[in-house]
Parts: sequence; C-alpha cells; structure tokens
Amino acid sequence: MSSGKLFDLSGKIAVVTGGSTGLGRGMAMGLAESGASIVLVDHRMRKDTAEELRARGHEVMTLTADLSENDAPQEIVNKVLERFKRVDILVNNAGIIRRSAATSFTEKDWDDVLALNAKSVFLLCQAAARDMMKRKKGKIINIASVLSFQGGINVVSYAASKGAVGQMTKALANEWAPEGINVNAIAPGYMVTDNTAKLREDKLRYRQITERIPAGRWGEPKDLEGAVVFLASDASDYVHGHVLLVDGGWTAR
Repeated sequence: MSSGKLFDLSGKIAVVTGGSTGLGRGMAMGLAESGASIVLVDHRMRKDTAEELRARGHEVMTLTADLSENDAPQEIVNKVLERFKRVDILVNNAGIIRRSAATSFTEKDWDDVLALNAKSVFLLCQAAARDMMKRKKGKIINIASVLSFQGGINVVSYAASKGAVGQMTKALANEWAPEGINVNAIAPGYMVTDNTAKLREDKLRYRQITERIPAGRWGEPKDLEGAVVFLASDASDYVHGHVLLVDGGWTAR
C-alpha cells in the first residue's frame, strides 16, 4: 500500500466531540482534509467550523449534547448510525478543567470534571465499539494530556480524569484489539485553547512554561492534525493502547 493510501480516510465516518472549537476543531479539519465525513458534537450549536468544512467540500453532520448525561453517548451514536449506518472513527476530545487549590476544591467541581472527562469518554467508547465490532474494524482516539503523566498545579480533578483516560485507553485496547478496534490516545502538552486562557494570562506562569518547552512555543490546534490522522488511518493498524505525546518535548525535559 502506498504511503498516500495509508493515510487516506475517504469514505470514513469520524465523530469528534468538542469538535467545533480548539483542539477538536483542529483535529476535525485534519480528518476532513484526509477524506473523512465529520460529525461535530458540541455542548451547544456552533456553526463556524461546520460551515467552513462544507465550504471546503466536506460532508458534515452537527449534533448538540450534554455529554455529562448518561444517556447522551448512546444517543449520539444512534443518530450517527441513523444517518451514516456506521461509526469508523471516534475522537473523544470534549473536556473541561476547574482550577483551585486542593484544600478548597469543591465536590461539584470534582464530579463535573470526572463526569465529562472520564465517564462520558468510557460510555462513548462503549457505544461506538458495539458498532465497530460488527465490522471488526474501528479507530478510537481519546484525548489525554501531559497530566496523564504529571500532577500539575491546582488541577487535581483534571489530572485525575486524564490519568483515567490514559489507563482506560490501555484497558480497552487489551479487550478490543482482538475485535479489530484500535484504541489509542493523544496527550497534548500546553496548547493555545480556551481551557488555558487564564493560565496564559498569568504572565509569570506563561513565561515559565514557555521556557520549559524544548520547542520554544505553546502548541496550536493544527499541531494535532497529523497525530489524529495517523491514529485514525490504516497506518496505525498495529498500534494499540498507545498514548502519543504531542507536547513540544515538555515531558522529555
């Protein structure tokens, strides 16, 4: 198979949660440019990304859902199956972060973050895998974090949730690799997104973090395009349970 064919996603159906903004938007764009039809799942209706994708000639479906509700993941998959008949690629990107010292961290903030960042990820994996098993083929890509490996500061629930995503990815890969399903994760480093806006406003912390990144800059959503296309394509057929760091070298230092 030629290298071009290895990364060709033509005819594939890719579901991207949190797909209209930030990292999700970058990955949705990359998947679409490689040929996939895109399902954008967002907490509220956002039109800009869908309109841009359509303007480029890509097929797009938009869905709104509160992923913290237990029924939402299966309902999303059901709607995708109703239109496209299958789910080929699932990118679990939607997530939130709450910042506070651990001694004052509220139970609600803990529950909110774990519900969206970990529980909904599992439920979406489960719902998509049930369909993928019918064809013995599928790609599930969870979005972890450098905080799957490190503790961070004042983000105890986020670190816990992303640690869970990393271990969940490995556990599901063990179960589903024999079913032809690749379960892997991408662990972004410090990225320019809404989630990091407050952190970047702290000039001292921004400078300290930037100086520690070997690449000398924070990541942009476009920096995840190659990683997600690789893990969504035939090029990664023998990659199972891997957490791929895209962090500018942060964890290597």
